[in-house]
Amino acid sequence: MRATGLDGFSKGWVAVSIDGDRRTISFHADITDALARPFDRAGIDIPIGMTDDGERACDRLARERLRPHTSRVFTGARRWLWEEFRDPDVANQEALRRGQTRVSRQLWHLGNKIMEVDAFVRADAAHDIREVHPELVFLRLNGGMPLPRKKSEEGDALRCTLLKRSGFRDIDRWLTKARIGSGAKRDDVLDACAVAFAACEPCDSVPEGAPPLDAQNLPMQIWF
Repeated sequence: MRATGLDGFSKGWVAVSIDGDRRTISFHADITDALARPFDRAGIDIPIGMTDDGERACDRLARERLRPHTSRVFTGARRWLWEEFRDPDVANQEALRRGQTRVSRQLWHLGNKIMEVDAFVRADAAHDIREVHPELVFLRLNGGMPLPRKKSEEGDALRCTLLKRSGFRDIDRWLTKARIGSGAKRDDVLDACAVAFAACEPCDSVPEGAPPLDAQNLPMQIWF
């Protein structure tokens, strides 16, 4: 199994690959380059499959699993937000006119990456590319016990420990490499590792079974 996990950061994508016992990390400017090497399955920490109103059952189920930390799952991604608008205030006015919820600024600024992945997945349907939420993966690795905030000292240390137990023995060196060379933050690297782990050894998904499909026939399902 050759698996790749991707997590976005300000300058591009962190890619962590698993090929048997070998684990590698690399940094890329765009999704095409990040997935240029052969893989059997890839996971990406970004919404794949979107509804017109931004409501997805997989997001609701993921938030329920992560209680009391429901805010760790962003909701509300809609293609039309970024296809039709460049100003978040104007986009939110249109959302309200349609009777929909506003988009948060945090999600709005992920728009370029969401649309980048959307275009790539739609053009490359033959590959097994899945949406993965790293916080669900860490919850799985922690035996279902909620974790502290990932940017806290305690939360960072726990996530590192869980990844080392899962075979990521070079994580300390990777974190130093990221800080010096790429511009990626610690949590970007840790999240990419978690996504790669789930891509290699998927345990479950929300929802389970055959997922609902969006208007572009993309599955709306989060793996962990």
